[in-house]
Amino acid sequence: MSRLTRWMDRRLYPGVENHWDDKLFRESIQAVLRPEHHLLDLGAGAGIVKEMNFRGQAARVCGVDPDERVLENPYLDDAKVGQGESIPYPDASFDVVVADNVLEHLENPDAVFREVNRVLKPGGWFLAKTPNRWHYMPLAARLTPHRFHAFYNRLRGRHETDTFPTRYRANSPGQIHRLAGPAGFRVRELTLVESRPEYLRISGPSYLLGWLYERLVNAAPALARFRVLLVATLQKGGGSTEAATCPPREMTL
Repeated sequence: MSRLTRWMDRRLYPGVENHWDDKLFRESIQAVLRPEHHLLDLGAGAGIVKEMNFRGQAARVCGVDPDERVLENPYLDDAKVGQGESIPYPDASFDVVVADNVLEHLENPDAVFREVNRVLKPGGWFLAKTPNRWHYMPLAARLTPHRFHAFYNRLRGRHETDTFPTRYRANSPGQIHRLAGPAGFRVRELTLVESRPEYLRISGPSYLLGWLYERLVNAAPALARFRVLLVATLQKGGGSTEAATCPPREMTL
């Protein structure tokens, strides 16, 4: 990261920390997570996101990922190699299922949503964080090949092995609503957030463009649908009245 980028961080976003999006998602999960809960991290990977460490906050934390590195994830009590279309756990195994930057990679999101519903207990929660497909980053990603994504992520300091093909088939409020109902979920909260332009912090001019974009979509309510981060909170039917009346939260930076 250049000195100019660090200066712009301090000047334009003095209160924004690194990994602000993961911290916001962690807050969403903690709003529904209880010490007696069993949690499944769908797409847990190798455990490179420390905000996804819930050991000690839940009775049991399990993880599933097609990458065998999930077996080395230090944040899990139990890890299995598997796909979201066929989650290798019995029916009603979990109180909470979370998916951090997973929905954008799904080939068959309908099947994944049904599987998540199957492994959740009645009244259980499914929380997902994903890029909003109407933001400039996913729009650009859909127009460029995967090898460019790997190259661009290297510029941002991300290892090539952690760059996966993207589909963007479950990445807008409309798509989430379309998928949720048939799979047996109620949409409890959908939040769109725009903050520091992480994808454009590679140079001063690009950073400035990202800052102008952020100011615009946060100033005009009609443009909220173009914010970068989508956090979805869904609930499986059949739960208690207490679970069903969990109030929506205001997510702040």
